[in-house]
Amino acid sequence: MPDPAVTRPFPVMFIHGLWIHSSAWHEWQNLFEASGYQTSAPGWPGDGDTVQATRENPSALDDVGIEAICRHYAALVEAMPTKPIVIGHSFGGLIAQELLANGYATAGIAIDPAPIKGVKTLPFSQLRSGLPVLGNPANKHRTVSLTAKQFRYSFGNALSEQESDALHEAWTIPGPGRPLFEDATANFTRNSPAAVDTHVAARGPLLLTSGTEDHTVPKAVTLEVLKLYGDTSSITDYHEFEGRGHSLAIDSGWKDVADVTLDWLDSQHLETTPAHSTAS
Repeated sequence: MPDPAVTRPFPVMFIHGLWIHSSAWHEWQNLFEASGYQTSAPGWPGDGDTVQATRENPSALDDVGIEAICRHYAALVEAMPTKPIVIGHSFGGLIAQELLANGYATAGIAIDPAPIKGVKTLPFSQLRSGLPVLGNPANKHRTVSLTAKQFRYSFGNALSEQESDALHEAWTIPGPGRPLFEDATANFTRNSPAAVDTHVAARGPLLLTSGTEDHTVPKAVTLEVLKLYGDTSSITDYHEFEGRGHSLAIDSGWKDVADVTLDWLDSQHLETTPAHSTAS
């Protein structure tokens, strides 16, 4: 583990995924700050300040897509004095890869990330997890909420029903349908917002992770993403969490995941870079 007495010069920006509010990163922030990092966990454009506020105004997220989310976080980075480490879960992991590839981050960690363009694997569990949105074309332009049963299948399948329901009640918010439609059609869209340049030679290090029981982003999907990075000279590492589902960043085992990310970051010997020196 990193030495908690050391003040680290890298800010850490946490990026949440679809259906989970940014406040779910609170325990991660406490742990990282105790290890010497400054942290932030800004929401997507349209998110309310709290879970309840977002639930009460879901239309603020209508038609928010991947490009808008990326631009939102890129603008936040440009206002920082130093490029951050970006840590994203699910769609936040896709966004983290976009930011890293385009020069907006010092390093990136993508936890069970949504697939980027080029991934052809489509396991049944991933298809079923997306059906609450993809099953109705009208959902592309509006927000959709998950029921406790849908959440249990997509996120909490490796948990007890009691823990899954508690996480659903505590952290879930309505999510825009557009990112899922954009991701689902990425391989058929010439300028897809889900495309990531996996061959950037000068980017910072990237860690991809997968839970072996993940229904939403199965292990086979993340391994295919790893292969897409195969020809780059930049560091791309992979870590697997045995027996863990898509809830791994917010359930009772979150600290095991956070400790792995802290140890990996400590091994990278990162150098600070002004945030204004981003790629165009």
